[in-house]
Amino acid sequence: MHHHGTQSDIVAEQMRKHRARLGLTREQLAEECARLGRPDLTYAAITNIENGRRNEEGKRRREVSVDELLVLGLALAVPPLLLALPLGSEEKVSTVPAADPRDPYTVWKWFTGEDTPTLAGPVDGRHYTDPRPIGGDGPKWSAAWGTAAYPASLYPEFDRRRLAASQAHRIAENAKADPQAEPKHVPEYHREYVARLDDLAHVINDMTRAGLTVPALKQGWVDDMTALGMVHAPEALTTDQEGNE
Repeated sequence: MHHHGTQSDIVAEQMRKHRARLGLTREQLAEECARLGRPDLTYAAITNIENGRRNEEGKRRREVSVDELLVLGLALAVPPLLLALPLGSEEKVSTVPAADPRDPYTVWKWFTGEDTPTLAGPVDGRHYTDPRPIGGDGPKWSAAWGTAAYPASLYPEFDRRRLAASQAHRIAENAKADPQAEPKHVPEYHREYVARLDDLAHVINDMTRAGLTVPALKQGWVDDMTALGMVHAPEALTTDQEGNE
């Protein structure tokens, strides 16, 4: 494994790699990009990106923008973030010009908000979070990051708990409709559904307190959570008109 100089250098190599994986020419990749609404990603533009030609100052003649990264990822059938942070194939990737390169998975977790960046250092071989207040007398950098990254933890947790509630609800409904089901088990299945719904409501309450939009839910779930007093702001809930869970 090795390390490239810039994120655009990494993207360029990954573009070549995934084009080869798909058996695409540059012309065909340009056609895919045009189909996705970026006709400016022409054969010439893709060639300049992949070749990484430098000007007299050593700067790339053609960098890759965030907008282009999304299009290129979809055109190449690869998660866009993997074009810039290829897990398992690069030892280090660049971060910011003032800091050292780090391993791709560490930077990946910064992108997704899973971890707080540790760019300062290293001291005794270890990096640490910048302890300085922002702007000299503002909030601590790590605290400000944690506040901004909060939604990145809530939405995945919402999905996990919604799935658990959906499974429990399906089992409870099937038991009620099954004439061969043991009657004594039906209340147990319903209690399990209520418990999973309560778990989901806890995340929903965290989301509404943070001023975040709660994804639409099945009308029956909203009715049940409201009737049981599980949610603090039932007016913030919306229903899925298609009735999906």
